[in-house]
Order: sequence, then C-alpha cells, then structure tokens
Amino acid sequence: MKEVVKIALAGFGTVGTGLVKILMENKDWIKRRTGKEIIVSQILVKNLNKPRPIIPQSEPIFTNNVDEFLQNKDWDILVELIGGLELPYQIISKAILFGKHVVTANKALLAIKGKELLQLANAKNVGLYFEASVGGGIPIVQTLKESLCANKVTSISGILNGTANYILTEMSQQGLSFDLALKQAQEKGYAEADPALDIDGIDAAHKLVILIFLAYGEIYPFEKLWIKGIKQVDLLDINFAKELGYILKLIAQVQRESNGLRAGVFPAFFPNNHILSKVDGAFNAILVQGNATGPVVLCGQGAGDLPTGSSVLADIISLIKHNSQINNTGFKDDPFQQAKCLDFMDWECKHYFRFQVKDKPGVLSSLSGVMGEYNISIAQAIQKTQTKTKQGVPIVFLSHRAKLKQVTAAINKINEFDFILEPTIHYPIIE
Repeated sequence: MKEVVKIALAGFGTVGTGLVKILMENKDWIKRRTGKEIIVSQILVKNLNKPRPIIPQSEPIFTNNVDEFLQNKDWDILVELIGGLELPYQIISKAILFGKHVVTANKALLAIKGKELLQLANAKNVGLYFEASVGGGIPIVQTLKESLCANKVTSISGILNGTANYILTEMSQQGLSFDLALKQAQEKGYAEADPALDIDGIDAAHKLVILIFLAYGEIYPFEKLWIKGIKQVDLLDINFAKELGYILKLIAQVQRESNGLRAGVFPAFFPNNHILSKVDGAFNAILVQGNATGPVVLCGQGAGDLPTGSSVLADIISLIKHNSQINNTGFKDDPFQQAKCLDFMDWECKHYFRFQVKDKPGVLSSLSGVMGEYNISIAQAIQKTQTKTKQGVPIVFLSHRAKLKQVTAAINKINEFDFILEPTIHYPIIE
C-alpha cells in the first residue's frame, strides 16, 4: 500500500465517531505501528445536515448518495458501520468486486450472508475483516483465527450482549424489576428504544454464528440455533438463584460433540464460583475451551464508541501490515461446509424449576410423580409457604442431569394441572 492509506467510511454514528477519535488522538502511535498515515477520505451518511461531534482532520467528502460513494474509488479500504442487511450487503459486495479490502462490524450481516461475502472476498483475494462484530473491544476474532489456531475448540460459552447482562446484573444486585432495569439501561444508552434484538437473544445469536465459524470452520445456520431471551425473567427467580448459590446470565454456547455441534442462546443459572458469573454490568466475556490450552477467557467492554472503534482500527492496521497475506477465515481448506447441527433438546444438564401453585395437599407428590414419569431425578425441593400471595405459593425443584426434551415434556404435562396458577419457570444450570 501507499504511504497514505485512505478509508471510505460508510456510516458515521457511534462507532464511526469512535474510530475517527482514535485516528486523530493516536495518529503518531499508529504511524509508528504501521509506517503509514491513515486518513478518512469520504463518508457515507443518511443526513448531510446532521451536526457532527467530530470531523476528521483529513476533510473527507461527505455524501448521502450510495452510487457516488462507490464510484469514487480513490480509497484503499471500505469500513462499513451502517448496520442492517440490504444496503451493507450491496456496498460490501461492490467494494470487493472493485478489489478493495473491507472492514465491518455488522454481525447480523455476517451471520446471515457471511458465507457469500467471504467466498467472494476469497475469490477476489481481498480482506474481509470483522473483529468488531463480536464483543466490542474484545479481540476474540483474531484470537480464534490466530492465537488459538493450534487448538481443537471443544466449547465456547459467552456473555455476548451487554444490554441483557446489565439488566440481569441490576435485577440481581439492586433488586430491580425487569421493566425498571430495562428502562434504566435505555436511559444510560445501553439499550435501544426498541430493545428486542438484545432481550430476545437475537444479537447474541448473530455473534454466536460468527464464533462457530471461526472456531470450527463450519457454517451453522442461524435458524437452527435454539434461542430464548430474558423478557420473562422474574425477580423471584433471581432471588431464588441467589439463595441457592447461583447467578442468572444470558449465555451463548456451542459444544463440540462426537457427531456434531450443539448451539444455542438462553438464560441459565451459573454457580457463584463460575468465572462467567463474575461478569457484571454491560461487560462481555467469552470462555473458550481448547484441547491444548484448556480454558481461555477474554473479558471487556462489549460495545461503545472507543472499544468498538479500537477493534475496527485493529482490522485496518492488520490489513495494512499483512496486505499480501490475507486471512479472512483462519482456515486454508474449505471453511464453508455446513455444520452438523445437533438437536438442542437432546442436551443434558441440571435444571431449575419453579411452580406457582395453589396451597393444598397433594401438590408436591403430583409434581414429583410427573418428574419421575419422565426420568427426571429431583436433587432438592423447596416450598416457600411463607411467601404465599394471591398467586399461590412457589415450589422450587433442582434436578440432577436430564435432557431438555424430558424437561419440556414434563413441564407441558405439569402445566395442565388445575393447581398450577402460572406457567412453569425453567432454567438450565451450567456447571
């Protein structure tokens, strides 16, 4: 590349602003690292009249015209920070066809269209880098592509959504209801006005698909993931978890088994001494189990202008320094084969159940009977008669290991009893 590397920046929101801040504040340090000066030569925005908190020193061309943005090819690397699917796919595809390197933070696009874009980039021998797509400032993409490449990854477990983690932390530590914790997250800027992608587990699921691809060199179709969000989390279960020595977290997990991969996103109980139970607030953490290294944990800020902007810039610098040695996938052979996706209902673990019931004789024996019918062994039973309300009383079961399909069948049958006042609450327990 030339002494000056020019960036075409599509999108100038939070992350784009963070990227420009770092480029300006660390200009000399970046040149020391790369031997190059990195400037932003043009920026694609929706609204040309919107006030900007910071403008690049390079005095870039601003445009809201996609064709104009793409036709001016006097740049070296496209940085896509728009988000969404259709427009970013169009912009990235054309940039690759022009023979330009691309850096993106777009996890949804990569989870849905990553295979097509990476195959196109490989065919054109250009870089498509995406460190910022998972974990904000956490360098998990490069870690899986390079640092842990000698390992066969046996599992990945991650807290991949800062909004959900913040909400669950506030419920646990401050005793807030879900609605109040969500409102607080929105006021602090951790959650969008429409938080569905975060609290429904979709955002974490997009990131999990990317991690699976990097760890195993296989495509795990997004629609095959088992996904459950946190909208139904009740403070009562948060408090029971604390009493029992557990913390509730929204977890993204993949496990390699002898005949395939089992993956999903779901809220689960973690023992207090588990390393992921210590990750609070809007932070993210990823636990990778390698067959050579054992457990490796990366933890840090999962979002924000500077952390995510730092990851974007890391990709830009990597492309500058290794321009002739592109490493988009971390694999030399075909990394685009489809994974064998195992049925998540066959996953076996311990379980937490809460039944809200009428306070009358025979309830406990009826519940225990159904559990036995589906081969679910009860490890502990707690009946909280002192918390009796108009919704009855809670009964909590902790079980030994059982398959999710057995648990689901048992819950469906139990929910038909006339003494059940609310749908049964259930969470897997991660050991």
